Amino acid sequence: MRKRSLKEVEYASGFCFACGQNNPIGLKLKFTYDGEKVKSEFTPQQFYEGWAGFVHGGILYTILDEANAYAILCYGLDCVTGTSEVKFRHPAPIGEPIQITAQLTRKTHRAAKTKAVLTLKDGTIIAENTSLFYIVGKTRIAIIWDMDGVLVDSASFHFAAWQEVFSRRGVKFTDEDFTKLFGSRNDFIVRSVLGQNIPEEDIKTITQEKELEFRNTIKGKAKLLPGVSRLLDMMQGNLKMALVSSAPKENIDLISSELHMEEHFDCVVSGHEVAESKPSPEIYSLAAKRLQINPGNCLVIEDSPLGVNAAKAAGMKCLAVSHSHPQQDMIEASAVVNTLEDIDLLSLLKIVWKI
Repeated sequence: MRKRSLKEVEYASGFCFACGQNNPIGLKLKFTYDGEKVKSEFTPQQFYEGWAGFVHGGILYTILDEANAYAILCYGLDCVTGTSEVKFRHPAPIGEPIQITAQLTRKTHRAAKTKAVLTLKDGTIIAENTSLFYIVGKTRIAIIWDMDGVLVDSASFHFAAWQEVFSRRGVKFTDEDFTKLFGSRNDFIVRSVLGQNIPEEDIKTITQEKELEFRNTIKGKAKLLPGVSRLLDMMQGNLKMALVSSAPKENIDLISSELHMEEHFDCVVSGHEVAESKPSPEIYSLAAKRLQINPGNCLVIEDSPLGVNAAKAAGMKCLAVSHSHPQQDMIEASAVVNTLEDIDLLSLLKIVWKI
C-alpha cells in the first residue's frame, strides 16, 4: 500500500493521531532535528495500554513509524513505504518516558533507509525499526531568505551609510527613520525621506553614493547572524532555497562571496529586478516563479514588517526574526522568533504545512 507523503495530507486540522495537537486521544508527538537525527519524548498514559501496566505494541510501532516519516521529511524527499520491520526488545511501562530517535541511514537516487529506536531513560532499548522507502520525487517546498537582518548582520553598516549620504544634503536621518524603512528598496527610502517628487536622476545619484559607502565599510566585516549557518547546512541539497533582497546585486554579490553563501541558493533575486519595493509581493512572486514552486509551499524568512507583508501578499508563509523590529510589529507573520537559534528545520517545515 502506498503511504502518502506529508505534502499530500491536509494537516491544518491537527488531528493526525501521532503528531496532531488537536486530537484529544492522540499521541501529540513533537519532533526536533539536530542535523542528524529527529528526536522526541513521549510519556504513555493508560489510554495506550496493552497488557496491564504496559504500552500496546501497536502504539509503539506507530511512534516508530512517525519518527521515520519525520526523518525522511528533513531530507526533502517524497517517498512511498516499501518495507518496515520492527523488533520489540523490552516492555514499555505505562507512565515512564520513552526517548524517540530516528535517522536516515542510506539514500540512493531510488530509495532511502531509516532506523528508529525507542528507549527508556536509562538507555534500555524498547523497540527498533528499520524501513525502506522508495523515492518518487523531491518535496515541493522552498525556503526564501531575505538577506539584510536575516542572513547577515548588516543593519549598522546600512544605517551609517544612509546617515552619511543624507547628512551631505543637510537632512538628519534618525534611528527611528531607519528602523521604519529598513528592508525597503533604496528608491522607496529616498522618496520617504526627501519627498515623492525628487527627480529620478537625484535618486540614482544618492543610492549609488549610499551603496558605495555601504560596500566600503562592510567589506571584510560581514558576519552571518546566529543560527543561520546551521540551518543553511541542513537545507542544502534537500530543499530549494532562494536569496531575495531589496539590495542591489553588487551588495548581494559582495556579501555572498565574503560569506561563501553562493552554493546554498538555487536562485538570487535583487531589488533591481522588480518594479515595486516591499511591501509589494512582486519580489517574492518572482522568486517562486524562478524556483518553480507554488507560493503556498514557500516559507519566507524576514525581519521587517514590510517584508512580512510582502511575503503574505505573495501567498507565502512567513517566519519573522525580531533582530530589527519588536515582535509586536510583525504579528502578521506565521511565526516569530527572537533568533534563528531558536528554531530547527522541522519547525520551519511545520509552518509551511501547518503541522
